[in-house]
Amino acid sequence: MPHIFNVKKIAFSFVFVFVILLSNLSAQSEKKQKEHPEWSKNLSIYEVNLRQFTNEGTLEAFSSHLPALKKMNVGILWFMPVTPIGEVNRKGSLGSYYSVKDYTALNPEFGTLADFKKVVEQAHELGMYVIIDWVANHTAWDNIWMNTNPEFYSKDKDGKFISPFDWTDVVALNFDNKELWNAMRDAMKFWVDECNVDGFRCDVAAMVPLEFWNWVMPQLQEKKKLFMLAEAHEPELHEAFDMTYSWQLKDLFVGVGKNEKTVLDFYNHFEKEKNEYHKDAYRMTFTSNHDENSWHGTDKERFGDAAKMFAVISNIVPGMPLVYSGQEAGLDKRLLFFEKDPIEWKQSEMRDLYTRLFALKKKNKALWNGAAGGEFSKIKSNNKSLFTFMREKDNNKIVAMFNISDSPIDAVIEGKSISGSYKDFSTNKKCVIKNSYSTRLEAWGYKILYK
Repeated sequence: MPHIFNVKKIAFSFVFVFVILLSNLSAQSEKKQKEHPEWSKNLSIYEVNLRQFTNEGTLEAFSSHLPALKKMNVGILWFMPVTPIGEVNRKGSLGSYYSVKDYTALNPEFGTLADFKKVVEQAHELGMYVIIDWVANHTAWDNIWMNTNPEFYSKDKDGKFISPFDWTDVVALNFDNKELWNAMRDAMKFWVDECNVDGFRCDVAAMVPLEFWNWVMPQLQEKKKLFMLAEAHEPELHEAFDMTYSWQLKDLFVGVGKNEKTVLDFYNHFEKEKNEYHKDAYRMTFTSNHDENSWHGTDKERFGDAAKMFAVISNIVPGMPLVYSGQEAGLDKRLLFFEKDPIEWKQSEMRDLYTRLFALKKKNKALWNGAAGGEFSKIKSNNKSLFTFMREKDNNKIVAMFNISDSPIDAVIEGKSISGSYKDFSTNKKCVIKNSYSTRLEAWGYKILYK
């Protein structure tokens, strides 16, 4: 009897585990994912801070930089909000881009609507795509809707308009009002129809109902598929959005900089990503953006000597890498958010590094975005400071090694899966691996092999 009981118990355990696995697979398959524009599968993204990009701070002045961005292999240009900025309760002398006074006008600080249309046209001629920042959650206190449609806004129990959090320069919109949905849709369509933009980066997207995004997207895409970036990380937003922020990876970079995170945390992160997100969900990887730079510090401040390695990691792991204005020039100051504070355009090794990384991404299918690219696969190594992985797609392969420490190490990786002939990303020399590979990695050093 004990023997029979054990067999039944084992059989029951097997069935239970099998059911759990099936339910997990079913849940994964039920996750919805927006269909991406075909052109987005192998591109990188660049955030444009128009105010600080040139001394003039205009679209006309910025346009002269388009050929250099194309040469750097930038695929998507994300413009911070180009709409007029509110004056009531303004922060600083110039105010925040994200305090929208008029959804269907161009900020005169940057030039005219004709100037913007010309920049979009020039970018398209160079083979780049343009998305604009969209602030759907709130407006400036002197937005025209405050006069024409005060019912669009949220109020407290005393009937007073309210600001989200401590953002005192803006007032919250109320998406319980369905007429607001129509007005917001019409404003977004203006930029698609009139200026031919290719999509939107949506500010605090998770603070706006997902139902709105799902409702508005089919109406915005009547003429062409748009690329949608959500400033959020919630997996369910991929129903309406192509890409969400990988704040989790950025937080790992920060944690390593503070000696609080290890290589194991990186492996756990990518395992969790596989379980939480649709396999075709794009995740935006980055070391900086306008918020990180202005409020939390430069890459040098936060990461020290590890900054360059983190830039490389963000381009090699699954996701679409972002570069913020000036990073290619070794941006080493916090750009003022509410004042004029031009970028100093100086020579930096980072421009060449981003150029080569973006080019590798375009050509090597293992690095493509979402399901078009290769999955993250851990490689066995000899050192707890060694972050190693492989990505492979259609005979394209990447073998990556990163020394997540401030000391040199003798790195060794092993496994039949890494065998093959490669090129070294840094030296362009050929390399043949037979089941194992060893190399010396300096502090915060890396080795990228590809084929």
